[in-house]
Amino acid sequence: MQRHPQMTTNSEEPQSKYDRMLLWLAEDREQAGRKHESIRRRIIEILASRGCYEAERWADVAIDRVVSKIDEIVKDYEGDPALFFYGVAKKVALECVKPKTHRNPNPPSPPDPDLELNHACLEHCLKQLSREDRYLIEEYYAKDGREKIETRDKLAEKLGIGLNALRIRAHRIRIVLKDCIIDCLKREKG
Repeated sequence: MQRHPQMTTNSEEPQSKYDRMLLWLAEDREQAGRKHESIRRRIIEILASRGCYEAERWADVAIDRVVSKIDEIVKDYEGDPALFFYGVAKKVALECVKPKTHRNPNPPSPPDPDLELNHACLEHCLKQLSREDRYLIEEYYAKDGREKIETRDKLAEKLGIGLNALRIRAHRIRIVLKDCIIDCLKREKG
């Protein structure tokens, strides 16, 4: 098995965990993007075959989990990175298809009191984005099912980029939003 090279090069420090994940896939960025897309497609297939209803969304969850731990993973992992992603995807599949046979006999609990705070923080963080990034992320998640695919195709075409580049941009914006929301919630909760 081949051990993967260190994540940094002499003069080029990757800017984000996502960039370090791409570097782990391949040193050439274009090749890494193609490999990322291939891995993502396979994860969607794995999840869909296991009955995961929103396989694309859950594929992003699986990839996000790998990205969040990329620095620890590359230290010890040997072999094809794709296999690591697929292992994470199989664990994520267990979450997305949890059996619904154990019904709670108790009445439903009241709505989460933090829901309004979460929504307020999301709105605050969306306003912090550039107009272009906010448009991109809102359009990216605007529809479901077949409409979602068509909307993303049109969005990529409008921006003059490929679908993989669109996914990468959306992923980066999601990371910024997530960090902003976490900070906002910490600030608001004291």
